[in-house]
Amino acid sequence: MPRRHQRYQERPSRLDGSVVWTLDVPPGPEQPARSVLPDGCMDLIWTAGRLVVAGPGTHAFEVAPRNRGSCAAIRFAPGTAPALLGVPAHELRDHRVDLAALWPRTTVATLTERIAGAADPAAALEEFALARAADTGPPDPLTSAVAEGLRRGRSVASTAAEVGLGARQLHRRSLTAFGYGPKMLARILRLQRALALVRAGLPYADAACAAGCTDQAHLAREMRDLAGTTLGAYFGAGDAEANSDTPHPSGSSTTA
Repeated sequence: MPRRHQRYQERPSRLDGSVVWTLDVPPGPEQPARSVLPDGCMDLIWTAGRLVVAGPGTHAFEVAPRNRGSCAAIRFAPGTAPALLGVPAHELRDHRVDLAALWPRTTVATLTERIAGAADPAAALEEFALARAADTGPPDPLTSAVAEGLRRGRSVASTAAEVGLGARQLHRRSLTAFGYGPKMLARILRLQRALALVRAGLPYADAACAAGCTDQAHLAREMRDLAGTTLGAYFGAGDAEANSDTPHPSGSSTTA
């Protein structure tokens, strides 16, 4: 009898820069673990009757999906979630925590029941995020500009100069918004650019240079440091399958 695979789907959210995703884990044997790579994002995940926050990662996180049915989540763009959650990003760095540990339990219980009872839990979660964003206001435009500059491959120094911040100010505000300093965010976003280019068909060396690495060896070191593996092992372990059936290995998502 063939093994039934997890089914992962995502779509752009109406909340600017965010992504709504769902994961269905069918009954049957336990699925193999997947490495979720850091991407600068944070996720709010509804799973097994809980709401879980996945903080910004600095290294790969192993996800071992079990027979948990369906889950739904919204992945917030870098720097967006702290204002919505009311928690500095660095307090959640490399952690997965129940929302009830951050917010009043009665508030979280009401929200969890609303999402669990919705015909489309992912849409209900998105509606909550949109309403919350309307109450809290937009993220800091300065840190949004920092994230955009680094995403486009600009250096930390040129990005700091463009937004008019000194090195210490930029570092402090980055910790609150992204969970780590701008240099770490730049490394993570550069690795993500390189991996996307490899998936698009570029050879490792070409993808490394196009993403902003000095050479393929530089990309290989970043892959070991941030992902804990090699390019060959990562792509040889079924990355194409991961893209179609499970949470994207470059996301911070997890079934917690």
